[in-house]
Amino acid sequence: MDTGLIIFVTQVAAENVSKHLSWWDIIRGAGPMVKFVMLLLAWFSVMCWGIIVLKYIQFRNARRANTGFLEIFWGGSSLDAIYRDSKNLKSSSIAQVFRSGYQELTKMKKSKHSGGEDGESIAVHLGGVESIERALRRATGSERSRLERYLSFLATTGSTAPFVGLFGTVWGIMTSFREIAVMGDVGLEVVAPGISEALIATAAGLAAAIPAVVAYNYFLAHARSMAADMENFSADIVNIIERHFL
Repeated sequence: MDTGLIIFVTQVAAENVSKHLSWWDIIRGAGPMVKFVMLLLAWFSVMCWGIIVLKYIQFRNARRANTGFLEIFWGGSSLDAIYRDSKNLKSSSIAQVFRSGYQELTKMKKSKHSGGEDGESIAVHLGGVESIERALRRATGSERSRLERYLSFLATTGSTAPFVGLFGTVWGIMTSFREIAVMGDVGLEVVAPGISEALIATAAGLAAAIPAVVAYNYFLAHARSMAADMENFSADIVNIIERHFL
């Protein structure tokens, strides 16, 4: 290729880069594979932020409802009244655990009253405690699963988005070097746009992964804390039932 032509192409490319060096123009001028990577990362990012907002509202409501239920429980006069009041606290995970235990206690009391022999009453007594504990464990596990729902997507995004962005970067750099090989000896001004679009893919991967990792750790810690609160409450309600109702 003629040296003068190369210099002319380089000057024209430098002028175009200086005039149109914006993020949107770089992305729009990227190759098909890099564009696909950017769209995939944008989808990951939008989904993650939607989950972050959803889980933040869920955990905030759950914390407030749990606080309100515990005030009702420890200040209540009877389990029946507490059960009625707890129906208004749909967001409370601890209230749901209590309702499951109370319903099992009600079934056990009906079975106990229907039993005529002492041996059968003793069997109902022992089986009732175990049934209540099982009901509490099931409710705790169900509520923990509900609190941790969608967190796996955040973890997946945090672990895979940087590699997806890196793939786009590698592909873009490969394309840039191929263009260098075709054009011959050219300046940095010609290959800079291709390298820029490649590096944007890595930046997009990190932009999607960092909030996802932070949110995952934050919400997982709160879910574990609420699970511990539910387990402690389950132990308390079993002790209360054994002392006063069995």
